[in-house]
Amino acid sequence: EVQLVESGGGLVQAGGSLRLSCAASGFTYDGYGIGWFRQAPGKEREGVSCIGSSDGSTYYADSVKGRFTISSDNAKNTVYLQMNSLKPEDTAVYYCAIGPVPTLWGPLYDYWGQGTQVTVSS
Repeated sequence: EVQLVESGGGLVQAGGSLRLSCAASGFTYDGYGIGWFRQAPGKEREGVSCIGSSDGSTYYADSVKGRFTISSDNAKNTVYLQMNSLKPEDTAVYYCAIGPVPTLWGPLYDYWGQGTQVTVSS
């Protein structure tokens, strides 16, 4: 059974930082991508960042470039999202997902975590 467990969310003031973790287990891809997505109330899900396992390629949404950094520890099957200079508009439930390729397009992912809430106060 594939499991993705997110952690690290919370409440932070604008300008602050948080680091999200996504621990993946039970998957059998030879190569894979793990992506971070977010969804705020009343808004569509947005791809935030992703990373590929084979070459470490990374991708970011324009809205987070220069502020968020994705990284991975392949030995632990864990992906991190370091979020700096947080803004109130970053407030959302953040989900990680795993699929065969790294992409910011959600439908290409096969499995999703339960999500972790990030709230940025102004």
